[in-house]
This record gives sequence, C-alpha cells and structure tokens, in this order.
Amino acid sequence: MSSAAEQEAVAGVVAAEEGRPAAVVNGARHKAPGVPVWPGTPVPLGARFRVGPDGVAGTNFALWAGGAEAVELCLFDAQGRETRARLSELTHEIWHGFVPGVMPGQRYGYRVHGRWDPWTGGRWNPAKLLLDPYARAVDGDFSLPPEVYGHVRDWPQQHVADTVRDERDSAPYVPKGVVVHDDDDWADDRRPKTPWADSVIYEVHVRGFTKLHPDIPEELRGTYAGLAHPAAIEHLVKLGVTAVELLPVHQFAHEDHLLRKGLRNYWGYNSIGYFAPHAAYAASGTTGEQVGEFKRMVRALHAAGIEVILDVVYNHTAEAGELGPTLSLKGIDNRGYYRLQPDARRYADYTGCGNTLHVVQPQVLRLITDSLRYWVTEMGVDGFRFDLAAALARSMHDVDMLSPFLAVIAQDPVLRRVKLIAEPWDVGSGGYQVGAFPSLWTEWNDRYRNAVRDFWRGALPDVRDLGYRLSGSSDLYAWGGRRPYASVNFVTAHDGFTLRDLVSYERKHNEANGEGNRDGSDDNRSWNGGVEGETDDESIRALRRRQLRNLLTTLLLSTGVPMLVAGDELGRTQRGNNNAYCQDNEISWLDWSLLQDPGWKALFELTARLIELRHRHPVLRRRAFFSGRAHSADGLRDLAWFTARGTEMTERDWYAPAATLGMYLSGRDIPGRDERGAPIVDDSFLAVLHAGDRPASFVLPGPPWAERYEVVVDTSQEEQGEAPGAEHRAGAVITVPGRAVLLMRVE
Repeated sequence: MSSAAEQEAVAGVVAAEEGRPAAVVNGARHKAPGVPVWPGTPVPLGARFRVGPDGVAGTNFALWAGGAEAVELCLFDAQGRETRARLSELTHEIWHGFVPGVMPGQRYGYRVHGRWDPWTGGRWNPAKLLLDPYARAVDGDFSLPPEVYGHVRDWPQQHVADTVRDERDSAPYVPKGVVVHDDDDWADDRRPKTPWADSVIYEVHVRGFTKLHPDIPEELRGTYAGLAHPAAIEHLVKLGVTAVELLPVHQFAHEDHLLRKGLRNYWGYNSIGYFAPHAAYAASGTTGEQVGEFKRMVRALHAAGIEVILDVVYNHTAEAGELGPTLSLKGIDNRGYYRLQPDARRYADYTGCGNTLHVVQPQVLRLITDSLRYWVTEMGVDGFRFDLAAALARSMHDVDMLSPFLAVIAQDPVLRRVKLIAEPWDVGSGGYQVGAFPSLWTEWNDRYRNAVRDFWRGALPDVRDLGYRLSGSSDLYAWGGRRPYASVNFVTAHDGFTLRDLVSYERKHNEANGEGNRDGSDDNRSWNGGVEGETDDESIRALRRRQLRNLLTTLLLSTGVPMLVAGDELGRTQRGNNNAYCQDNEISWLDWSLLQDPGWKALFELTARLIELRHRHPVLRRRAFFSGRAHSADGLRDLAWFTARGTEMTERDWYAPAATLGMYLSGRDIPGRDERGAPIVDDSFLAVLHAGDRPASFVLPGPPWAERYEVVVDTSQEEQGEAPGAEHRAGAVITVPGRAVLLMRVE
C-alpha cells in the first residue's frame, strides 16, 4: 500500500510541475492540467497496478464509456483532496491511461462528460463522482444525500425532476474505488471439488452467522475473518455440509427508503461493485485489506473441505430507476448498461428493483463474465447462485435459453467448470422458468419447497407431486442430459420464514420493516399447530419440534441437492418476519445459545446424523434418475412406492387423498461405477412418511423387497437413541406415529 506521502506526491504533481496551486472546487482541491498520464492500454479494464515503461511502477486505468465525450480520472489523498487527470486515449470505446507513481491503496473514481438528455437515455453528469465498475476494493459508505443524484431530487415538479440536472459535487458523499495489488497465485490452495450429487449446501450470511458467536473474538464477529475462525468452521464440519452459499458479498449500497427509517439493507441484494468484496464485512481494513481477508476465508473453508458459492446479483444495480442515485453505470453510459423502455427516460424493470442490466449488450456481458472469472480465478470461489437468473436469460424481451449470457457461460473454459445455480424466475412476463435451464445448470426448485410444506401441513390433495419431488423431480429435469442434482431442494431460504417460524406462524409479522406489514409474501404454506407464535404449551412445542424433524428428514432423504438455511438446524427464529432483508440485528443473527437447550441441540444432532447418513449411502444421492423398472428376474425395481396396506401404488392410489406414503430405494440397482470401475452397491431403504395427526398402521412389504427391516430414523422421538435399532419382519403391521417419518434399512 502506498504511504500518505506517496499519495500526497501524486495529488500535488500539478503544483510541483507547473509552479501554480491546484484549483479548488466546492472546497475540494483537484488538478489543473499537467498530471502525467501515459497512454497505457485498454485492457484489462479497471485499475491494475503494474510496472510500466522504463520500469516505472504505476497503475493502468481503463474504463468502457460508450458515447461519452470525455473521462476524468479522480485521485483522492488521505485527507479526501481530489486530483483530476483526463484520460485522452480512446480505443474501442474504452478510455485509458497509465499514471506513474499511483500505488496500491490509492483511492479513485471517475467523472464522465457527455450530453444530458434523459429523453433519449443520456444521463451524463460530470458533477457526480462515479465508482469504477471494475474496482476491486471500495472504501466508504453510500449515504445517498441529494448531492449523489444526477437529477435535482427536490425539484418542485416531481414528475419531471429526473430531467433537471443537478450540478452539485457528489465526491464528498460517495465511496471511492481502491487500487489493489494482485499478488496471489493460489498455489497452496486445494479446492474440494465436491461432485454435485454429493453436495449439501448451507445458505449463510457472513455477518449474521458470526455476529453473536461466543467463541469468536468480538473484533472478528460479523466479518470474513469471523467466518474463517476455527469456531465457525467447527460448526460447519460437525454439521457435515459441503458448501457454504454466501448471501451477497459484492459491494452493495443501502436503499434511501431504508436509510430514512434508520434501517439498512442486511441481505445485500443491491450490488454496486461486482469485483469488490463488501467492505463492511472486513475486520482488517477497507483500503484493499478486505481482498486479502476474503481470500484467507476461502482458503480456510477449502482446508476444511468446504466449497464457497456466492449469491450474485447481476440482474440489477443499486442505482434503481430514473429517480435513483447516480453512483456508477448510470453516469458512465446509462443507455449502454441498462434496459430502457421505448420512452428512454424510463427503465425496463424485470427485477422489481427499478432497473435491469441489459445483458444482451456486449459490454454488459463482458462486465458480468469478467466479474465471474475474477471471483473464480483470483478470489478462489467454487460457484455461483444467480439471483433472478431469468432476467439474465432474456434476449431483447423474452426469456431465451439460447440467450447470449447462457451461450457465453456454456463455452467459457473457466465458468463451465464451476457450480452454477439459477434462481429460475424474475418478476417479468414469462419469467417463471423452473426446469427450463440448460444442462450445465442446477436450479432452486420451489416446487419441491411447496410440495413438502403442503404435505406436512396436510394441504396436498394427493401424493403425486410429493412422489416426483422426493425422487429428484424427473418431470422437471429428465431431459437434455440433466441429472437429479439439477434440482436444488429446499424447504426454506433467506427469503421467507425460517424453519422454526414455518411451524410457529401462519401469518407474517413484518412490522419491524416499517412498511405496515405489507411487504413479504402472504403465501407461506405454514402451519402453527393451533397457536400463533411462541407459546408455553409444551404439547404444541413438542409438536413443532417434531414437524421440524419431519421437514429436515424429508429434505435430506430426497434425491437432488439439499440446501439448508443457516440456523434452521438450531431452531433459529425471526419472530415471524418473513422478509427480514432490512433487519441487521438479533432478528436475523444466529442465536448460538440455542445449542444450550437440549431440544434444539437434539435437532442439530439429528440434522448432522442425517447428513452423515446421506454421505455414507450413495442410494440417497443418486447421479441418475430412477427408472422404476425391474432389472432382475425377481422383479425388484430401483424405486417403488407403497400404500399403507403394503401394496404397490396404482394409478388410482396416486390420485386418491392420502396422508401416508412409502418409498423404497434399492441399493442394488444404482447406475454408474465407482472411481475404480466397480459397480456401486449400497443398502436398500424404506422410508415411510405419515402426515396424519393420528397413528396409522403400515404393512411392511415382503419378498422380494425385504425379509426384515431395521429402523434407523424415527422422527417421533425427540432423541434418536430409543426407536432406531428396532427390527421388524417383512409383512408385519407396524404403527407409524402421527406426523412422523420412519426410515428403515432393508435386510
């Protein structure tokens, strides 16, 4: 990092060379002409520190700004004083220059000149300091005063306010990019490379996971370093998950309406810097130190065998619509980066967040793919979950699975090898695309979520949909070479109730969000057991814990890739808030004291046991869909379904109301071979799911399915030490407790 003296020397080049003082504008000093800017190169984009001509160290700056008339590089010293240097070189719409003496740690931004013409989409305003889209670190917060808006925000006639240019300088109020030295080759890192079928994903918030952890030093809580701490990793290892899916860690901004209420964007789905790790999650500093801290976190997780997947938001940015702030892309080339309506003052909004990136444009596609490759090759991550991925798959208007974005990903030698997860919908017309993404992709399967929730609350009219979801959703994914692990199965996610709240609340309770409880979904598919919210009634509390065990067991026995939400294994509650995106407090943070409660500790132990069972038995994590056909003379099939009578399901049974379903998984007919070419053979299992509130009789299938059965999981038991191990002969009539799952190993 450069010293303050070095930064001051760069800022004062004009005065030293020309013998006159720097100019002062709005109280901030900036350069008169004369700061040395050599031609540099148009690639790579961004600010890249390197050794230039004649062995002179400096930084090459390159910015795509199509349609701009001029670009000024703005350098800031430790006291916030600004020095400007015009980039005079223009190659293929990229403005570039090499500035000798600019070292890592230097803070910078851009001012872009052009025509102010909102009616045709032009919103250039050089009074606004702009964040480099390729900045690898960001220093400072977005506070969103009127000065950071390109238009006069408080114009009396609000319906035309976005057309009136604001001439006030925004530099004192916006974060700056930071020059970072890339000196890490990852030679000592070992990526886990967990196969998709073997994966168990854990959705986690960097800050919320560690903020209250008693064994993490206080100064590290809520940070990348906190997640890398042995105490945090120990929990992940004990649980048995193979990957953490981090809620957004790209630099993001807080929305104005939240700041005015004294709230903040906690989830982070409001990105503004696609190359920069969010600075507020760094314990070590924000002038480049956050980059190294993030890398050390990734290394620590990899060393524990845990992959790192990033939840990424490339569908929109924090600049919102025409009445939003001017922070970066809007001021660089508004019509080049965003989808605009025929009335170019307005934005096409397929995201519900005010704007949509125009991914069909080459420069936008390049920004996204450059960002993705950077996080893989230089930051060490193992995959991505794409927020509102259908918006990225739109061509001009409609969702198109042959769109430029998907085509580029499919042929990219770096990106096609990492884990790619789509949230397969957006809010636009035709945006729901579950089951439609191409073969490289996996998808969040909300039809799995809905079916499992409805079954356990007694709302499924029959068990047809449940059968598909338990066995890998072949109705959605058995095409085009896709496999069962194309389905990321989940019951809860960050968006919605926690698992505990799912069995404790039937209505959302979002008053703390300050929107009159109007925000958040009203379709929760939840059941509270008869009492809304927390209760002292021990019978209801016991019922709810049983329902949690049922939901977790169902999830972890289903074919596909299970995803857990951090804290669901501990009984975490958000007090009925199903849209806690703005709750950066105890509502969202994990309460680690729950592990001291015997009931919640038992839930954690069951979850870990189920994950370990899944890891041990390949029949529970198949790499190919079930055929349902007999592969041997005895008629034993790889998958069979049974009624409570012990008979195989008929077509009529699938359409009849039922609260009980038996699923037989044969370990004898697993497709594929192990790494040495040997057939894969495993135990066979019978799972009985019973959602009725009263005990039910179930006849255990006889030969050729089994001779005896051994119970290995019984969710009716708070502790799993009593019933597991019980044996039953084939043909016996057993009693399945009300609202319970029995998993039996076949002998």
